[in-house]
Amino acid sequence: MSSSLSAPVPLDLRVEPVGEVLDEVECALRVQLDRGELVRKRRSLGARTDRGTWVRLERRRFAKIDSQGWNGTECAALLEGVAKPQWHRGITWRQRDDAVMWRADETDLLPDTPIGSSVLASDPGLSDEWWLAFNASLDALSAHHTSRIATPDTVTITQNGVAEAIHRSLPAGFDAMANEWRPAHADLNWANMTGPEFCLFDWEDWGMAPRGLDAASLWGNSLAVPALAERVRRERRHDLESRDGKLMTLFVCAKILAPDAHPEDPRLEPARLMAARIAEDLQRG
Repeated sequence: MSSSLSAPVPLDLRVEPVGEVLDEVECALRVQLDRGELVRKRRSLGARTDRGTWVRLERRRFAKIDSQGWNGTECAALLEGVAKPQWHRGITWRQRDDAVMWRADETDLLPDTPIGSSVLASDPGLSDEWWLAFNASLDALSAHHTSRIATPDTVTITQNGVAEAIHRSLPAGFDAMANEWRPAHADLNWANMTGPEFCLFDWEDWGMAPRGLDAASLWGNSLAVPALAERVRRERRHDLESRDGKLMTLFVCAKILAPDAHPEDPRLEPARLMAARIAEDLQRG
């Protein structure tokens, strides 16, 4: 028996035709997109508009859209004290004959260029002013309240999921319960921040998470540059030295040390060393 919904196939917007989707967005938002400079990623697209704004499009299967929806960028517009592009409007629609949804959000342009790829291979040479702005935004974010739950890598973060990852480094009987849950960006990496002027963007996955998730994530994405990783730890030590911050560091290390990790990933050895150190520290109590 055939179904009106096609079987899931790998999604990769870097290679698929997207002309009809761009037509849909231009008509709904009443803008012209700069298709000649279209930024194409695996599950998202981005382009300037003729009114000096930016439109980001994302496609997700129904299974990746939970009860809280996927309007993270829109909800982040209410966050005060956080340096981010201003959100203007958004649209969502279902892809015909498929279990897929599209979303487009129009925001201000970024004030500066993204710092680099998600994982850096060299020090970006950020100023003390940049780090001050970075800290002020993360502190302001953590002071907010939300009913959203963070979805790092589009997967809802749960206590069971955290414990399962942590128990790769600690005995199964160890208490891996995270007690301090705070708002987090949940995709904090060097491709989602700008410099020299600091701005934090791509808010699709933000929500409540154990304290220290953002700091641990950025630290993990900096391990190929030891001085940068140490700077992240120093700047966010009040999070990372908390018990939940240590748990989140183990959580990030577990992701880096996953069975499918590339054997030449320069982050592997420092992640192993840190995981062993924190595991010993937590077991001592």
